[in-house]
Amino acid sequence: MKLALTIALALAAFAQQSGRPETVMVTCKAKPGAEADLARVIARHWATARDLKLVVDSPHLTLRRVEGGRTSFVDIFTWRDAEIPDHAPPAIQAIWAEMNKLSDGIDISEVTIER
Repeated sequence: MKLALTIALALAAFAQQSGRPETVMVTCKAKPGAEADLARVIARHWATARDLKLVVDSPHLTLRRVEGGRTSFVDIFTWRDAEIPDHAPPAIQAIWAEMNKLSDGIDISEVTIER
């Protein structure tokens, strides 16, 4: 019960923040044989972050690239507040741990969407 209350309070604090949004491009290089699992984890990351109201609804784009027989995924989305990744709730941190196990490398870059 204490954990649920702690999470609820943390999420309420995030909801009250009016910080600067941050658009990121996350590139995950799938380990051989882990491509389908990594795709599912990336989709779950987006769904969880959206359900927790940590991200803006759009833009969101997930790309799959195969080069030299290796698969990479690029996920582009915007955190509602640039501070959120530094204070991510346990549900997001658990997904990040899964992503790391299924990847040979993850690169995260802040990007700007040109209109």
